[in-house]
Parts: sequence; structure tokens; C-alpha cells
Amino acid sequence: MTGFLLRRLLLAVPTLLGVTVVVFATVALVPGDPLTALLGPGAPPEARRELSERLGLDEPLPLRYLGWLGEAAGGDLGVSISAQRPVTELLGSALGQTLLLAGAAFLLVLAGGVLLGALGALRPNGPLGRLCDALGTLAVSAPQYSVALLLIAVFAVNLRWLPAGGTHDVFGDGGAGDLLRHLVLPAVAAAFVPLGLTAKVFRAALSAVLAGELADSLRARGLSRSAVLRHCVHNASPALLTIGGLQLAYLLEGVVFVETLFAWPGVGRLLYDALTARDLPLVQGGVLVVAVAFVGINLLVDAAHAAIDPRVRS
Repeated sequence: MTGFLLRRLLLAVPTLLGVTVVVFATVALVPGDPLTALLGPGAPPEARRELSERLGLDEPLPLRYLGWLGEAAGGDLGVSISAQRPVTELLGSALGQTLLLAGAAFLLVLAGGVLLGALGALRPNGPLGRLCDALGTLAVSAPQYSVALLLIAVFAVNLRWLPAGGTHDVFGDGGAGDLLRHLVLPAVAAAFVPLGLTAKVFRAALSAVLAGELADSLRARGLSRSAVLRHCVHNASPALLTIGGLQLAYLLEGVVFVETLFAWPGVGRLLYDALTARDLPLVQGGVLVVAVAFVGINLLVDAAHAAIDPRVRS
């Protein structure tokens, strides 16, 4: 098990380095000028040159990358150009909000995906099974931003049951109940597509186990239907673990539209604002944090998969 995890960890290092190279080069080559964003289009050349030297933008791109990488390895992601605050400080507060949103959405993904997948596998040719398959297909096919706009239009604008954005009401008490009301719509919007994918993968895995030799042998031994189902779910759990880990990683890095539409102050919206302002240190630091989270989740999934199925370790 230790050797398996070390191999996975060694493979993660070049992946992260590749991500940093691509992101640094892409952000640096994107049209736009952070100096103009800070000083305005009519700034004198002397002021531009002084600010460029102070920010290190006058150095060649490879030297800038190596310097940033060395500082990032020590935990220093630089200072935000637009906010003039440490990037780690901005990301720390935003990451907590993203984790809250992603965690709530992930609970919906697991509960809904397992329920729809199990019902579809148990009643594949019945009306309930067909309905579950249709709902899973609808969830996978629906664009995330369209779902978010529909939820806002129905539940926030027309029915006025839930707020359309933010984390607390301006004149609210700021408590857990207020936060929960604001969390419902963005969590549902973020969970919609991953829920459909999870349901389809779990349905296929459970159907294969139910139709296999294991289920036949359990029935032949006289086990009850619930006991057979419990054993089959256990054997289908590696597929659920894999797709669940991927969907959690997707939620951490793919909620930019949701956070922007619902004014949720997470990493996604922070990166969106940073791109708009051409805040290179903030963009680079944010993408690095998301990449580390993605790789870390995959490592945890691999470890859990290896613990469940020892054959994976070989």
C-alpha cells in the first residue's frame, strides 16, 4: 500500500509542474496589460516603467516563472495586483466558501446519484427505472448556467422562496439558517450535472453486479433480497468511489459559473474577477490551489480504491 501511494505521489509532481507551466505561460500571453489596468491608459512612461520594475514584469518570462515557482514552493504566492493583499490571504477566505458550496453539492450528488442509479438498476424495464434513466440523462445534458438561471427565475424571482445570490441577507441575522437559505440554489445548480453522471455510472456498475455470478450465488444460498442488494452495492462501490472523487474534484474547480451567477464569494468568482482585472499573481495562485486540490482528491480516491480492492495495488 505504501509503495502504491508513493508511485501515485511521484506521478502527481510532474502533473502539478505541467499545470504551473501552462497556466503561467497562458496568463502571461493573454492580451491585456496589468499596468494599464492599474495606472490607466494615459499613464506616463516613467510611471509604467517604475511599476513594471516593482512588480517584476520587466524580467524575461522564464525567469519570472522560476522566481514565482520558488516562492510558491515556500508558500508565498505573491501579492494581488488589484487588491494589494497577499494572494494566500484572499484565497484562504474564498476557499472556505468554495468548500462549503462544493461540500453541500457533493452531498446532493451522492444522495441523488445513488438513489437514481439504484432504482434504475433494480427496475431497468419498469416505469420507475425508465423515469430514473430519463432524469439522469436530463441532468447530464442540461448546461449548468441554464440550470442556474432557471432556478433563479423560478425560485428567486417568481416564487420568491429563496434568495438569488450572496451568502446572507443585508438585514438578516447572519446565522446558519440565513446561510442555508442562500446555499440551496447554488448547491442544486452545481450538483445537477455531476448527479446525472454519478447516477449513470452507478446504475451501470450495479446492473453488472446484479446480473453476474455473485448475485446468482447469493440468491442460491437463500439470502434475502435486501442482503443480496447490500452485497452487490458493496461490490459496485469502487465505481461509485471513482466517479464520486472525480465529481468532487469537478465541483471544486468547475463552479465558476455558479459562483458568478449567484454572487457566491468563492475561488471561482475570485478567479473570474482576477481575470477581468488582469491580476496575474491571483490567477496563478488560484489555479495552483485548484490543481493541488484536484490532484490531492485523486490521490485520496486512489488510496481508498486500493484499500477496498487490493488488486489495484499491483
